[in-house]
Amino acid sequence: MEFAFVSGNPALDLAGTVGSRRDEAVDALSGPADLERWIAECDELPDRVRVGRAGFESALSLREALYRLALDRVLDRRFDRDSLEIANRTAAGPVPGLELGDTGLHITGDLRAVLSHIARSGIAVLADPDACLKECGRTGCTRIYLDRSRGARRTWCGMEACGNRIKAANYRARKRSSGAVADRGPEGAG
Repeated sequence: MEFAFVSGNPALDLAGTVGSRRDEAVDALSGPADLERWIAECDELPDRVRVGRAGFESALSLREALYRLALDRVLDRRFDRDSLEIANRTAAGPVPGLELGDTGLHITGDLRAVLSHIARSGIAVLADPDACLKECGRTGCTRIYLDRSRGARRTWCGMEACGNRIKAANYRARKRSSGAVADRGPEGAG
């Protein structure tokens, strides 16, 4: 399974590893190896992090807490207290190390540092009163994303998955509609 990093924030991208939460949820993280791969693919995180079963469970707990908090923000309701506790406790952990070299930035750290960074990133975006968080407009997609588009007019989480699906469905609907009109012929003919 390929991961999508379209939410504009690693905490929201982690929360987005579960799709279609209100229908038949699809979890892209079925075990520690999936989480290791997700971390390696996320630009802001170290690329070689080992994940054991306990660490995997901690990551899933953080993921669900971040999703609930983001949804609370989108729906303009009070934050879930248990989710706040998980996010704040995780954010208090160690931070990844950063090293600048001739080849660019090198990020180091273990899973605790990764989860701490993700929690801090989520807290920062959730606390920002100017951050425009939205849920994807495609029916069935429950990904929450940070809308940084001009005028905050973005309506879906990403173009590749949801945007293309919506545009294709709209195109097919227009074609069916115009085909139905053509089949009836000009108005009044009959």
